[in-house]
Amino acid sequence: MHPALSVIIFTTLSGFGYGLAAMLGLLQPDPALAAVKIGHVLAFVAIAGGLVSSTLHLGNPQRAWRAFSQWRSSWLSREGVLAVLTFVPLTAQTGFAVLFDLSFGWLGFLVAVMAAITVYATSMIYASLKTVHAWHNPVTNTCYLLFALSGGLLALATLNAFNGLEASLIVLTIVALAAAFMAKTAWYRALDQESGPSTPESATGLGFLGKARLLEPPHMGENYLTREMGFKVARKHAQKLRLLSYVLGLILPVLLLLIMAASGMVFFGLAALISHLAGVLTERWLFFAEAKHAVSVYYGADRA
Repeated sequence: MHPALSVIIFTTLSGFGYGLAAMLGLLQPDPALAAVKIGHVLAFVAIAGGLVSSTLHLGNPQRAWRAFSQWRSSWLSREGVLAVLTFVPLTAQTGFAVLFDLSFGWLGFLVAVMAAITVYATSMIYASLKTVHAWHNPVTNTCYLLFALSGGLLALATLNAFNGLEASLIVLTIVALAAAFMAKTAWYRALDQESGPSTPESATGLGFLGKARLLEPPHMGENYLTREMGFKVARKHAQKLRLLSYVLGLILPVLLLLIMAASGMVFFGLAALISHLAGVLTERWLFFAEAKHAVSVYYGADRA
């Protein structure tokens, strides 16, 4: 599948923002602290920026409102509706914390629940597609939720360090980071070991005659299907990028968090957060680039 930059930024930023908003809501740090106020604003801006980025992938962004109309059957519409609904308690939580130094446990819990449901809906946009075997996997949902959680915890641990280190929060962050990449490892294992159900034989219905092969391509030149659903990345390059995502998203952040815990220097936490987001961007690029749509079997793929 074509790794569109707008969608990569959308899923990365919105997931991070929802994760941070949820952790702020559940853990209820003191809203009178400047670092906590920054956290609330950062979560709000990340979510808003991600959602704006998502509209850039539409053919006619000015008609984005129409995406809300199919919520009964479309996970894309459900995600849009949930995102708008989540903005109500999210805006309230941010406003109370930033303007009035107030926080409410019930409101924070509501934000956390709505954020988790919205991230789940985002993951279901992809996990519900039976035509993309790599995505049609329950681990896809787990990855999206754990990456949102780990990113939110990492940001909160860094912001919290401005007012004094909290060892339990750092440990919890490291556990969440490890869990996210363990889930991603399981996703990669399924991608590498399980072949998709679509073959030239099943796609053409000629399997009863034996092995089917492509005589001529359906189109002589590039078209929408080859651009959006026929993207190919060399396996050796994919392996290098996978390793890079682990280094940037997991190994460096953990090392930098430990250095921050030992030295008390918040700079290392900020570097860990930037590195993690770069790792998630790389992971998300591969999430799209390595996936094959079933239509690719009509263009020469052995299986999808």
